[in-house]
Amino acid sequence: MNFTLKVWRQPGPGAQGAIHTYEARDIPSEASFLEMLDIVNERLIRDGGEPIHFDHDCREGICGSCSLTINGIPHGRERGVTTCQLHMRKFADGDTIWIEPFRANPFPVVRDLIVDRSAFDRIIAAGGYIDVRTGSAVDANAIPVAKDAADAAFDAAACIGCGACVAACKNASAMLFVSAKVSHLGHLPQGQPERDKRVLAMVRRMDAEGFGNCTNQYECEAACPKEISVDHIARMNRDFAGAVMREQFAAP
Repeated sequence: MNFTLKVWRQPGPGAQGAIHTYEARDIPSEASFLEMLDIVNERLIRDGGEPIHFDHDCREGICGSCSLTINGIPHGRERGVTTCQLHMRKFADGDTIWIEPFRANPFPVVRDLIVDRSAFDRIIAAGGYIDVRTGSAVDANAIPVAKDAADAAFDAAACIGCGACVAACKNASAMLFVSAKVSHLGHLPQGQPERDKRVLAMVRRMDAEGFGNCTNQYECEAACPKEISVDHIARMNRDFAGAVMREQFAAP
């Protein structure tokens, strides 16, 4: 298969970037999108050129680092897959493919297709955890969890923090990501003691990082490779409103 690639190249943060054209020739149909870029890079290096810089790690749809916008859509048009799970057989031979980094002010471009998503790390550090006494392992049945709550927590925990929700949102909102992390622990008994503290800290950190607000267009859910539901956003908003009220009433 042969493709024409229109790739965003940017030498560094704050530098001027531009679209460059490359030919991807003799690409196997079973190759993943990142493997296709590997092939293009091998040829660029062989010809003395600068390879296209992009982020990757597991290549199994787990790490969330393959943050590319393909033809204007985070991770491409296929539903429920990351860029590394997208295969070239999903494109037509001779297609022109536009490849850009995720676009959002809180995700500054590092180089070419690599963006700095450390804002997500700071949101998690603000409250995406529970405080527990460490020591010997607790018996599996010591804290019973209802099946519905366990399923809801598992669905929220499927979020890999890739940032596709931010890139898809016209407001660069991170509410789907944050709500998934809040909801994951909020459904479990272990997360109840710090429930108010968690949602207050994480939402306020999200705002401080410069992410926009949600306007209920659901582009985030459509772009999410793990198909996280926007229902978690509604739950987080309820938790946040309640926590703010309790905080205000508790103030001296």
